Amino acid sequence: MPQVWSSPVRYVECDQQGVVFNAHYLTWADEASYGWWAAQGLAWDDLVTRGVDPMVKASSLEWASSARWGDTVTVDADTEQVGRTSVTVRFTVRVGERVVCVVRTTYVCVAEGRSTPWPDDVRARLTGG
Repeated sequence: MPQVWSSPVRYVECDQQGVVFNAHYLTWADEASYGWWAAQGLAWDDLVTRGVDPMVKASSLEWASSARWGDTVTVDADTEQVGRTSVTVRFTVRVGERVVCVVRTTYVCVAEGRSTPWPDDVRARLTGG
């Protein structure tokens, strides 16, 4: 079941065409990521305290339609793929049932400044095992 985050579209998030400026979709995915990590049983602060630092390696955006000022966007966050050192999360941004954008973000486990395999307990949580 996806983790859900929601917010009304603010006027400041819109461009002169009256639609949401593209960079805000990444911000919304980032906002939703905190809930996604917590839903995995992996509080961000706890990971960092342990020396596990998930860092964004890549994000991609694929638009289907526009969100506009006055809309309420909902972001569903789902695990898409878990690798040895990475995890890709799919953030589906929608207005009601209409999909507006899909953001895919790949996080890499970093320790001491370089990519490293997920600790066993973290990987187990990421894979649902």
